[in-house]
This record gives sequence, C-alpha cells and structure tokens, in this order.
Amino acid sequence: MLETHSLEYSYDKRSSLTFPDITCREGEHWLLLGQSGSGKTTLLHLLGGLLSPQKGTVKVADTELNKLSSSAMDRFRGRKIGIIFQTAHFVRALTLEENLILAQRLAGLRADRKRIDELLGRLSLGHKLYAKPDNLSVGEQQRASIARAIVNRPAIILADEPTSALDDANCDKVAHLLEEQASVVGATLLVVTHDGRLKEKFPNQIELA
Repeated sequence: MLETHSLEYSYDKRSSLTFPDITCREGEHWLLLGQSGSGKTTLLHLLGGLLSPQKGTVKVADTELNKLSSSAMDRFRGRKIGIIFQTAHFVRALTLEENLILAQRLAGLRADRKRIDELLGRLSLGHKLYAKPDNLSVGEQQRASIARAIVNRPAIILADEPTSALDDANCDKVAHLLEEQASVVGATLLVVTHDGRLKEKFPNQIELA
C-alpha cells in the first residue's frame, strides 16, 4: 500500500537527508518517530507527494508518485492520500461543510453531503456544519482536520505531530480517534511524531536517526 525505496531529499543541493525504506501494508497502523531535525516532516511531505525526492521512489496504492504530472498528483492526492497537518489549514471564509465539499471537488469528485453529514456526526461535529473555522475550538479544528483527511476514503492517512501539544488524556483520545477512523475507511495510517507517549499505542514503528 505504501512503499519507499532509497529516498533522498536536499533543500540546498549540498547536503541530503536519507530515509530508510518503508513498507506499510493495507490497513496497517504505523508510528514514525524522530527528534526535531531528523527529517520527519520532510518525509511526510515526500510520502504525500508535496515534495519530489532527489533520489528514490514513493509508491502509494501501486502508483509511483514520481511519475505523475503536477495536476495528476493533485488529483491522486485528493482521492488516495489524507493528510492531517500539525496546524489546521482551512479556507477561513468557508463553512466546515463547504471546506469538506471543496476537498471532494479538488479530488475531481462530486459534492457528497450525505457522506459529510455522516462523517461529522461520527466525529461529534454535526452541530458545526455551518460554522466557520475560526468559530471552532482547537479540539474541534483537530477533529475537522481528521474529517477532511478521510472524507474521500483515502488509501493512506498521514498525520503530522497530532498529539504534540496535548495533555495525556487528549493524547489518548486523538490516538484512538485516528486509529478508529482509519479502520472505518480501511486506510493505512502513518503517524509522524516525536511524542514518545505514542510508542505503547503503535506496535509498528519506524525511527529516524
């Protein structure tokens, strides 16, 4: 479902970040650990097709990302890859429903309000359907980010530091929510973090030096 081989990336063309080969099968849940500066977020961006590697390959659902054009990559990402960023990124002028419809349309899909209603209800956000992002609490924004990441039933979900700013109780809740929602859509889940509290929750782990 998710495979990498001999990945390298450089920001300045003088020194390169090198990454271990990864194989995550369909429906598996993985934790990718590493301290600040180890390249965790860079790797997440490579896996999500937001960056192109200098060397090596990334394959998602049997598709090699390196071989897709920019427009094809955008369409593929919208349908197959759900990304939960450390900071929520919504179009502030749109309601929560409109933001999720936008995610569907950017993926080349029709607006599916039934899917959105069902998903927001499951995440206890049904009453926020017409709320603007600025009117959501931090916790609601986080759940809304999860909703947007899975609205198109992606093959893989990538989560960037989803628990780093949370206390222990909320850390447990978010970890459970991510695993639960990934299981509902049958997605492979990869959580990228330096939060050691998650080590006990994810038996499948990759650690960056």
